[in-house]
Order: sequence, then C-alpha cells, then structure tokens
Amino acid sequence: MPSPTVYRFSFGPWNISEGADPFGPNVRAMYPHEGKFALYQPLGFDGVQFHDDDVVPGLDRLSPQQIVTKAQAVGQMLRNQGLEPEFVAPRLWFAEQTIDGGYTSNSEGDRRYAWERTQRSVDIARAVGCKAIVLWLAREGSYIREAKSAMLAYERLLAVVNQTLAYDPEIQIWIEPKPNEPTDMAYVPTAGHAIALAYASQDPRRVKALIESAHALLANLDPSDEMAFCLAHDKLGSVHLNDQNGLKYDQDKNFGTANLRGAFNQVLVLEDGGYGRRGEFVGLDVKAMRTQRGAPVVEHLKSSRKLFLHLVEKARSYDRKRVEEYRRQRDYEALELYTMEHLLLGGNYARAYTP
Repeated sequence: MPSPTVYRFSFGPWNISEGADPFGPNVRAMYPHEGKFALYQPLGFDGVQFHDDDVVPGLDRLSPQQIVTKAQAVGQMLRNQGLEPEFVAPRLWFAEQTIDGGYTSNSEGDRRYAWERTQRSVDIARAVGCKAIVLWLAREGSYIREAKSAMLAYERLLAVVNQTLAYDPEIQIWIEPKPNEPTDMAYVPTAGHAIALAYASQDPRRVKALIESAHALLANLDPSDEMAFCLAHDKLGSVHLNDQNGLKYDQDKNFGTANLRGAFNQVLVLEDGGYGRRGEFVGLDVKAMRTQRGAPVVEHLKSSRKLFLHLVEKARSYDRKRVEEYRRQRDYEALELYTMEHLLLGGNYARAYTP
C-alpha cells in the first residue's frame, strides 16, 4: 500500500487582495505585489499560481525577448525563495481586444491578439520554469446566444488548443471551466466540456482540466464529481479549492466553510484518486471577506489549508470496510449517519455496526 500523500499547496498573489469593493471604497490598504512572495513559505505554501502579467507587468508593450528576460528574472527570484511556479494563465479578460471574447470574438483582429498573448504566456511559463498554462475562458461566451455561432466558437477554441500544443512540444494546457461571470453564458462550462476538448485535440495527453469548487457549484454540479470525472480520465491537472454559498456570484469563500460535507467529499475523492502523488499542487483560490481589516490579510489562506488537512485526516480514518458493507447492504441511511458522525465526532466514537 503506498504511503500517504504529502500534499503541497499553492495560491495566486491575487488571493492576497487589495480590498477592492465594486460597491464602495477599498476596505483594506494596498499591499505591494512584490512583497507577497515572502509570505508563501511561512504560511505553508510552496507553489505560486500566476497570470501572465503577474510575472511580466505591461507585457503588451514589450518585445518577446524582453518578456522572456523579465520572466527568467522572476523564475530566479522564486528559486531563491524556495518557491515553484505552478502555472501561468493568459489574462484574456482585461484587454480591450477581449471584451467580446478573445478566441471566439467575431473580430479577426481580436482573435489575433488573443493568440499572440497566448504565445507570450507559453514563453513566460517556460522561462519562469513551469510546465502548464491555464485557460480560464472568462469572456468566451455571450450574453445572447444569437451574438455568436456556438459551433464556430467551439471550432475556434479547439483550433487554439491545437495551435498552442504545436507552438510548444512540452507545454500542458489546463482548461478551467466556469459556467458564467463575466459572460452570462460561457463556452466550456463544465469538466465534461473541457475533457471533450482534450480528447478532440491533437495531443490529448497534454490537455487536462483544472476544477474549481465554486465554479462547479455555480453550474449546479458537485465539485467532487467533477474532480472524480477528471481523475477517471487521468486529466486532473490541478484544483482550486474554495466554497460557495448558493448560485450567486463567484464568492471564493474559505474552503469547507459553507458546506463541510461537500468539502469532505472533495478531499475523499482526491485521496482515493491518488491526486498529489505525482507532485500536483492543492491550489487554493480564496478571497478574504470584503469587510476584513488589515494588510496583508492571510487568515483565509491559513484557515483553508488547515481545514483541508483536517479533512485529510478525516478521509484517512474513514472506515472503508464499513462503508463497503453499508453499500453492500444498500443501507444508505446508516452510511449517511456514519459519515455525519465521523465528521462531527471523529473516527473513534463507540458505535458498532449492526447489519
């Protein structure tokens, strides 16, 4: 039996936010971006998630060689601090050319910009020292379905995936599905869509998915099922763990705080699926509460990591033989009670199984 997985953790610098609030004034003072990297290891994190312009600010104004040079310097800085870049994501939702979607825009010029930005993101990923880019298809969708041809949009998305695979023979593409926000209806909204794109690509081995808890919940799906689907196909590149209180805006709440049982099932799937044994990171994408004071605010990261590790212990002490016996007897009422008592009381409470 393999030894237990020792999990590694990552987050992006945007998770230590400046306290911006779209409905009022900033609630926290800005914290310098370059100061965030020194916070990682003291918090128990070794991996850094990046957008392309987190690594190279203002990259649209730089030449490809200037971009690579600046990215190499960041890579060296990370190594000096004992940090590892997990991925780089092209930020294709802030530029004017991506308002109507970059890859699926009706404008040829906008699509050209999106492809060039993607190439630069791959260059940054390789220069900084990581193997993957993440495609969060934020604006690849529409507010009214008549605005775009959906069939053509999916053809264009597949073409970009294939172009990226051809551009670099080693880079992996992790697709991060989300059903809405900022677009009303997004293309590739679920893990199934992402994995279908992977299999349709010219090199399916290098195309995987990144599952975020809140995104799955916004699609009214169970995050643990989305993760299990990807694991069953060996296509779970990474996870963004957080929580979500209903079908609202993307809340990025602390992991396990809105639905502890749902969080347990995610950890259980990752444990039983062997996630992390090849060095995959447990990524967190959690934001501090809008009203929280202080700078920098890091308690949300510490709490989410602590709750994950607590649930790992719950998963490891979950009596699999007992669960299998309940399943064999089709006694799901007893299984539910055992699961809830296990979460609430711990793994050693005195309650004998009676078939």
